[in-house]
Amino acid sequence: MNELNFRTLDLNLLRVFDEVMSERNLTRAAHNLATTQPAVSNALRRLRELLGDDLVRRSGYGVEPTPLALTLWPTVRDALRQLRDSLAPGVFDPAQAQNHFVLAMADSTATKLAPGLVEILAQEAPGVTLRVLPLTTRDPRPLLEQGEVDLAVGYFPGVLTELTASHLQESAPRFLYQRLYEGRYVVVMRRGHPLAGRPMTLPDFCAARHLLVSFSGRPFGFVDEALAARSRQRRVVLTVNQFFTAGRVVSTSDLLTVLPLHFLGATGMEAELTHCELPLDLPQVHVDALWRRQQQGQSSHRWLREAVFRAVGKGVPA
Repeated sequence: MNELNFRTLDLNLLRVFDEVMSERNLTRAAHNLATTQPAVSNALRRLRELLGDDLVRRSGYGVEPTPLALTLWPTVRDALRQLRDSLAPGVFDPAQAQNHFVLAMADSTATKLAPGLVEILAQEAPGVTLRVLPLTTRDPRPLLEQGEVDLAVGYFPGVLTELTASHLQESAPRFLYQRLYEGRYVVVMRRGHPLAGRPMTLPDFCAARHLLVSFSGRPFGFVDEALAARSRQRRVVLTVNQFFTAGRVVSTSDLLTVLPLHFLGATGMEAELTHCELPLDLPQVHVDALWRRQQQGQSSHRWLREAVFRAVGKGVPA
């Protein structure tokens, strides 16, 4: 964008752009902005002319952003938030708020946090809504960077290693995190499994047929990394991306799987499943909340983080 275009830029165009990027749908964006769809389309046309890029293209029932739009959106969203906070400062009041937050987490994490979050919303923030997206990666930073989620909750060992290193070199790291709870993983099988009722040995574990829960679909997880360090491997015959699916499949087959212990009580399949300790030592599994540094000072985001932290104590016991 050249200097002349920037001087004549209507900031309302950026508000429209932000809403369209958030909703990926012109009709919903128009509704949120209390305007019409033709007005939204016209604003996008004017912004396209200024930037020389399509910004969004029709896809199915909505729109898909161009690479330039994805690059611009985090900066535009942050600028609008800072401007809004400066012009209308105030403390977030959960009792009166109508905010909508998006979180990313696995189903096992949701079973621990969702009951407590629902209770907190009912008691403190009846107008606030939450949307939980399935976590499909061990590195949710792109989702946070692009504004698709407000908070990611999960086991992110690689990300935390990088953040710890960057904190030593950067005065203002791009991402921050908070430890929520420690996870404990166990071997899970049906109650009638040939290996049930006795300690699991490493040879028996490796010889068995396994089901792996993998968010990315990659048939190699942290258990396999631990086995590889011992020059061992197991046979993974099925890979799924949900812990609940794993529990259901294992309850009706002779497959073994490795699940968080706290999750078993939330499956509704306790009578059909049993568990035992893993026959190998694993690195400590911890669950963290991850967010962008720019959101650190926002009172609404601070309330969200505190609500998630409190919900840990209200969830399924570990």
